[in-house]
Amino acid sequence: MEKFTKLGWDKAFKKEGKIFVKPERDIPKVAKLFKKAGVKKVLDLGCGSGRHLIYLAKRGFNVYGIDISKHGIKIAKDWLKKERLKACLEIGDFYKKLPFKDNYFDAVISIAALHHGKIGDIRKLINEMKRILKPKGLIFITAHKKLPKRKIPKEKLFGIKYIAPRTYVILGGPEKGGIHYNFNKKILKREFRDFEFLKLWLEPSHYCLFGKLKK
Repeated sequence: MEKFTKLGWDKAFKKEGKIFVKPERDIPKVAKLFKKAGVKKVLDLGCGSGRHLIYLAKRGFNVYGIDISKHGIKIAKDWLKKERLKACLEIGDFYKKLPFKDNYFDAVISIAALHHGKIGDIRKLINEMKRILKPKGLIFITAHKKLPKRKIPKEKLFGIKYIAPRTYVILGGPEKGGIHYNFNKKILKREFRDFEFLKLWLEPSHYCLFGKLKK
């Protein structure tokens, strides 16, 4: 997994540049909810080339980001500099211990990133999120869902292989070797049981969870 993400995403960012430019469609709504709750310090897990860092920094948040791709982080730094914005960025695998102190962040976001691992790795990440969040800290995450057979995901064009329940690896294309875990509502509620679900909604290919740490 780590080898794929480093090589695969580095290659993609080096070739395509920013790749993702526009913020995820719900981020403006989430930013307003953060403002209303008095959030100041936000971490973006899997920040990529920085689209959400830019959006949140422009709105006065103190932003941090971590991503496994050094090229993604470089693009983010250059983009921030061009916009005359600041952020604290780290290169690293977020399935390992995060390089941040306990109770450090008011909020954590993770867009299209959390599900790129086996359930054991995802659980470790959720525990790390709980560790670095302040009491009653907020989260906004998107999590991949299993699509009905009539809506074949484009990954199947390259072939996929299930390696564990609800967990598959892509066999070809730009994400060859990448792991995907399929969530459902029951699993989300189980794995994020230490969070109060303030809002949970479904998009065509993923779940959106806006929650608050219970303690």
